[in-house]
Amino acid sequence: MSSRLIVFFCFLIAIDVYTFYGLKVLTNKFSHQKLWRYGYLLLILIAYLGIFYLINYFANHPIHASLIRNLIVGFTFAFIVFKIIFSLFLLIDDATRILGYVFGYASKIGISSNSVPYPQRRKFIGQIGLGLAALPFLSMLYGITKGKYNFKVKHVKLKFKNLPKAFDGFKLVHISDIHSGSFDSVADVQRGIDLVNDQNADLILFTGDLVNNDSREIEPFINNFKKLKSKHGLYSSLGNHDYGDYKKWPTEQAKTDNLELLFSHQKEMGFNLLNNTSVFIEKGKDKIAIVGVENWGKPPFPQHGDLDKALLNVDDSVFKILLSHDPTHWDHKVLKHTTNIDLTLSGHTHGMQFGIEIPGFKWSPIKYIYPRWAGLYQESQQYLYVNRGFGFLGFPGRVGIWPEITTIELTSV
Repeated sequence: MSSRLIVFFCFLIAIDVYTFYGLKVLTNKFSHQKLWRYGYLLLILIAYLGIFYLINYFANHPIHASLIRNLIVGFTFAFIVFKIIFSLFLLIDDATRILGYVFGYASKIGISSNSVPYPQRRKFIGQIGLGLAALPFLSMLYGITKGKYNFKVKHVKLKFKNLPKAFDGFKLVHISDIHSGSFDSVADVQRGIDLVNDQNADLILFTGDLVNNDSREIEPFINNFKKLKSKHGLYSSLGNHDYGDYKKWPTEQAKTDNLELLFSHQKEMGFNLLNNTSVFIEKGKDKIAIVGVENWGKPPFPQHGDLDKALLNVDDSVFKILLSHDPTHWDHKVLKHTTNIDLTLSGHTHGMQFGIEIPGFKWSPIKYIYPRWAGLYQESQQYLYVNRGFGFLGFPGRVGIWPEITTIELTSV
């Protein structure tokens, strides 16, 4: 066991003990004391089983997920968050009390022998902490049961001066980050696919991360994704997970074969994969270019994308839509390029699968890593749209940031 894992387990054990004694104060007058304590110990055992599953995942990268495993791992995440928030309230109270005695200010801050007895005050603060810790805990439980398949359709309408008249009203449907190895329900995935088809797309565009690590992950869902339909076809690009970089392969050839298998599966599903290349969509005498690059992200993510190569056969005057998995590519390469890219479609961030989105307010912790993390962005005459992802990875759920299907209607000014 590595030193990092030892430190992590020591931290978890300390949190478990601290939380146990905090809950003991809150429940000291409850009947059936042994019942809740044994119940709490059972929850701890389930959480440690979830940690075992996580360690096993990163060590062996299983090809397929299961509902039970996802629920246990999701509960583990939720339970750890619950204990950390609850423990912080207890820690603040303990630190205040200790500092007060150390510096001789006990009477000034209300913790002298004549103030509210310590157990009562601790119980009051513990109740506040328990209530606040329960909110994300319950939200995460919803996220691992219903939220991860709570598909939402986002509608965007964009106006362009240089859009050919024949494409006025042209409808794109954009999906990203399928991460098929995380799915535990074929029926729920099919429901999302049906929702894509309900949009009656002129063109379906997918911006990478079909799998987590292994191209075989998509095999149980190939027949489902083969049902995707659009008037002018389906086009895709690669994401950082598609290369198999996060799995230890027995040989370099095995890794190469895995990528070739991904190409084969994309073709079988009807996706036309654009690896640093482009195609033209024609309507009458008008045309637009769909440009696709391989993944390009800030290190440690791979930078295989070559925008110059992808644009070789595309005239500057042609209306262009770029498929580029990582939104950082837009700032570092696309905006600085001599050729104007009218619309770039990306994914990658998942919106961290956790956040708050209400009318007029949008927040997720991922914004501190990716300034352009979800939705529409504009610089001059160029647009970027970052899809929140169709699937999920790591935490097997979504809270507040729901799986997304984006419809983008192109209109001419």
